[in-house]
Amino acid sequence: MPQTKSAKKELRKNIKRRIRNLKRKRQIKNVIKQFLIALENKDKEKAKEYLSLTYKYLDKATKTFMHKNTANRLKSKLTQKFNAVFSHQ
Repeated sequence: MPQTKSAKKELRKNIKRRIRNLKRKRQIKNVIKQFLIALENKDKEKAKEYLSLTYKYLDKATKTFMHKNTANRLKSKLTQKFNAVFSHQ
């Protein structure tokens, strides 16, 4: 347990940040799942909507807990999947 006043405050801040980051990670995972389900169902409009949401959440994540290259790699991978499914139509 922290002893000093500043260490106690830092612990409180870390707990708040951890909760916020876990919420954002869950949000990203859920929207990616929805995107993949839309791809399986070949629903182009839904897939496009979820892809843009994924971009939005990943870009926000790069400001706090995720490295920029990791987010870009994920975005690229998902875009390739989207193009593979819908490029023939």
